[in-house]
Amino acid sequence: MKYVVVSGGVISGIGKGVLASSTGMLLKTLGLRVTSIKIDPYLNIDAGTMSPLEHGECFVLDDGGEVDLDLGNYERYLGISLTKDHNITTGKIYSAVIEKERKGDYLGKTVQVVPHITNAIQDWIERVARIPVDPSGMQPDVCIIELGGTVGDIESAPFVEALRQFQFRVGHENFALIHVSLVPVIHGEQKTKPTQAAIKDLRSLGLSPDMIGCRCLTELEGPTIEKIAMFCHVGAEQVLAIHDVNSTYHVPLLLKEQKMIQYLSKRLQLGQMNVPLDMIKKGEELYKNWVELTTQHDRSFEKVTIAIVGKYTNLHDSYLSVIKSLEHSAMRCSRKLEIVWVESADLEPQTEIDNKANFHSAWQLVCKADGILVPGGFGTRGVEGMIAAAKWARENNIPYLGVCLGLQVAVIEFLRNVLRIDGATSAEFVPEVTEEKAGVVYMPEIDKEKMGGTMRLGLRPTCFQVSAKSSVIRKLYGDSESVLERHRHRYEINPAMVEAIENAGMKFVGKDDKSERMEILELDNHPFFVATQYHPEYISKVLDPSRPFLGLVAAASGILNEILKQDLKKAANDF
Repeated sequence: MKYVVVSGGVISGIGKGVLASSTGMLLKTLGLRVTSIKIDPYLNIDAGTMSPLEHGECFVLDDGGEVDLDLGNYERYLGISLTKDHNITTGKIYSAVIEKERKGDYLGKTVQVVPHITNAIQDWIERVARIPVDPSGMQPDVCIIELGGTVGDIESAPFVEALRQFQFRVGHENFALIHVSLVPVIHGEQKTKPTQAAIKDLRSLGLSPDMIGCRCLTELEGPTIEKIAMFCHVGAEQVLAIHDVNSTYHVPLLLKEQKMIQYLSKRLQLGQMNVPLDMIKKGEELYKNWVELTTQHDRSFEKVTIAIVGKYTNLHDSYLSVIKSLEHSAMRCSRKLEIVWVESADLEPQTEIDNKANFHSAWQLVCKADGILVPGGFGTRGVEGMIAAAKWARENNIPYLGVCLGLQVAVIEFLRNVLRIDGATSAEFVPEVTEEKAGVVYMPEIDKEKMGGTMRLGLRPTCFQVSAKSSVIRKLYGDSESVLERHRHRYEINPAMVEAIENAGMKFVGKDDKSERMEILELDNHPFFVATQYHPEYISKVLDPSRPFLGLVAAASGILNEILKQDLKKAANDF
């Protein structure tokens, strides 16, 4: 097993996740099987109870793990399915060690950060790195480890020490470190001092970088590269210049141009690995398809505008998987994607009273959009604005996609304005709502006391109830009888309301495997009005876009029929 660690210095949010994903993708083009681990130094067990406005989105895995959003990057770039154990947190490590101490596994010993915590981290990495993550079921060849946060932070110290020890545990030829740093531009001059200081701090902790990824707004100049190489004690070929590009999908191409893979192949002795010929060919095909898709996207001139009507729009990372799914779909449709952000509360009548400018600006964005997307969320704030957006899309034949909460508000809007049930709402918004007005109810088996990891989570089947002839969304899924998608919710459509809703023209075309829960709705006589209780954005891949998102973008672009004629199953299998 080869290990490539990606750490960061100077500031957080510098792009370690994209660099780690891009490195893994390039290693995969060599025919290697690649997996990834994300280390988050916070004390939370997982990301499930964190606010999206503080931490960005909570990404959900097949096994129901609620994890850091960077694991979504890994899956999208590498076409793999990770587990909750691929996200290591301080909370998980300390909980495991304390549990062992309580059981008496350390009987007679004083339990300390070194060696007990650091050993637990190393053991966890070695165990998880060997878990198969692709359909072959075979053990990976390379593991990319991203160390979250910034080297030098107090909370990351045990992990840095564990990795320092780990390089000796696995051997020099099996361990490489890429450190990502910032090269700011001040008055037109690229400054190297922050990077020099970051590398000095890293070395003082016992880790020496094999490559330095230099993030900069502009292309790194020759003298800047030479200066970093000289003062950071590396060769010029070990300095990676990562400037801002058209999209993050260009980063693998940028790294390949700088011969990153040649250096890592030599450093990790990848040439000695016995890679099957069919895997090598598959890797070459992957790179070819990636280049074709990104260059084709660069040549796209026609634009499609999607309005995301959400409640966490102040931090776009709150909807990272949604954004990426739209990007994947726009690339497939050969369209330039323009996302307009609409804070759902700004669409509500109260905002017209409090802030007319925000109200009219928000509605102008919604009315001009080619398509409307209402993503997931929790709580009552901004819900009436989402309902208003769903109503606009339904009445004006605007392509609409609702995800999780987006499905629930679409049903509530339909109950109010088509079935004329005044005050129809959700038990989430009005806990004391009567049965006659409860369009959405609490799932009976869900724990109402504990918040962490108690929702309906992970990969679950959805079975189609109608044929592809009468369902656009089933056609998009390649006329499959059922689909596997990831869930994250506590509430469901009230079963008592289903018959009346369907009789009025809104069909629940997909249900769970027991036909008890409404998973997909589709509106009759509409260009594209689809909503899903599950989160289709979680399994969208760069070369294999999520089907509901692809349908939205294609319908908004006016090319839905063309997309439906493509062999979407073959495209998925090629990735």
